Amino acid sequence: MTLNEIFVQSARRTPDRPMLSVKSDKSWITHTYKDIADNVDSLGRALRGRGIVAGDRVAILSENRPEWLIVDFASLSFGAVTVPVYPSLPPNQIQPILADSGAKAVFVSDVTQIAKIDALTASLPSLSLVVLMGQSSANAAHVRFDDLLREGRDFGASESNSGIGTNITDESLASLVYTSGTTGIPKGTMLSHANFTSEIRNVITNLPLGLNGEVFLSFLPLCHIYERVTCYAAISLSAHIFFCESVFKVQPNMQEVKPDLMQSVPRLFESIHDRVLDMVSKWPQKRQVLFRKALAIGLDYSMSTHHGKQPGIGLRIKHVLADKLVLRKIRERLGGRLRFLVSGGAPLRRETAEFFEGIGVPILEGYGLTETTAAVTINPYGRNRIGTVGPPLKGVSVRIADDGEILAKGPTVMLGYWNKPVETAEVIDSDGWFHTGDIGTLDAEGYLKVTDRKKDIIVLANGKNVAPQPIEHALLRSSMLHEVVLLGDDSGTIGALVYPNYDKLRVALGTEQASQKEIASSLGAKKLVKKEIDRLSEGLADFERVRKVALLSEPLSIERGELTPTLKVRRRAVQERYGNLLA
Repeated sequence: MTLNEIFVQSARRTPDRPMLSVKSDKSWITHTYKDIADNVDSLGRALRGRGIVAGDRVAILSENRPEWLIVDFASLSFGAVTVPVYPSLPPNQIQPILADSGAKAVFVSDVTQIAKIDALTASLPSLSLVVLMGQSSANAAHVRFDDLLREGRDFGASESNSGIGTNITDESLASLVYTSGTTGIPKGTMLSHANFTSEIRNVITNLPLGLNGEVFLSFLPLCHIYERVTCYAAISLSAHIFFCESVFKVQPNMQEVKPDLMQSVPRLFESIHDRVLDMVSKWPQKRQVLFRKALAIGLDYSMSTHHGKQPGIGLRIKHVLADKLVLRKIRERLGGRLRFLVSGGAPLRRETAEFFEGIGVPILEGYGLTETTAAVTINPYGRNRIGTVGPPLKGVSVRIADDGEILAKGPTVMLGYWNKPVETAEVIDSDGWFHTGDIGTLDAEGYLKVTDRKKDIIVLANGKNVAPQPIEHALLRSSMLHEVVLLGDDSGTIGALVYPNYDKLRVALGTEQASQKEIASSLGAKKLVKKEIDRLSEGLADFERVRKVALLSEPLSIERGELTPTLKVRRRAVQERYGNLLA
């Protein structure tokens, strides 16, 4: 089955059911499955009329909006290949993607994004069609999205475009998804229809979802393979997808749309957890004690139901009371209907996992990469094991190499890297095993635990190896620390670059009017942060402990090349820019 067939089946099965909703002027604008299918049909005809043919690459440079998926399915409908591009990227990072893919068309969301394309046009000889989605442009070379839709509709029935390309097979290339590039220039991951549809089937099998019109709240950008697969899975179930307004509107949007399911990266869930704890810290002492007791009862109850077990009568009675007095009220702040959450892309704090488990909304942590079409493993609903990323999905094999590297094999592994046979051979061996570059372990029941990136391992001057991510993850349990990056290659000791919580530091130092730059250079601030790091370093070997600390006056950024679009740290870039602070 292809992605086209999945979409068309849902549109035919539930034409009048809501498919996508987006906020506009304080109201949610909803598009049905039929609305989207009609626009997909029109745009597909228009693109072919403009000379886009099967195999051509169509880039999408846009935030989440209905047009994103319309362009995606319209391009796929006749065999074109979609190339998602993060709208957060600056022009110098967009150019290599469009040039390497040889994109013939690009769809952009607004005039800000189109200005980036205008600055690059001379260096992109393959680009022949630039389409602006939401606004008008004074440049006659830009085509308006609505005008293109009208072109397609004007072709009428004489140029049928059913949405299922007769020349498309499971193995046809569907998308070039460029990797985040933590270790170098991004590479175009070639993903077929079979890669996507296998992943969709696997994810749905692991989660308690049906054809009941579930509501999904979409937060991550559709450029992210994780979000894209989730939306495809939702569409296959004829679900209703709401696009979140912004990172600042997540909780209000949750209360408005009352989602059944949401998936994101750990930062979002940890932020929600921290806000609840801040709220509770302002309650009277007796109420705080009640909250902690209720949460502990909720966690005991939830864990006792795993693997088909039944909690005892005493615990059930306690849970009913705890739920009525405390837990239900917290769930209502998240919309009140959430059954579970899915987390991936980075390690999830154990405290956050236990908090959500305790309130009755388990977070199912998973693991995967762009090259594996998102998830390789995921914790199954009802068999969640906190601290792991779950067992392999059906049809996917995982094993640990002699050096600890995680290897994966199965129908979701990419076809290879676009125009890069050497790089492809470096990561997919002759037996078909994809070498993930991550280090991990499998327990006796096949649950995977990811411990670090292979290339992130710090080798000290004394030959000792230090895995930085578990240490960074442990340090970020502190509300005083927002970002921590450990450095130390060829050095005798570990140093930490820290972007702290400046509000808390101002209070602790009694310098509430000081700027972040002034605090970052303050010896007192460094001592406070070092003391907090030492407090959280119990259990570490002596050579793993942080000996030097430097404070950053501003957070790491995508624009400066310090973070990937998926918010992973580019350690080499961070080392080059800030390493001297630890010298």
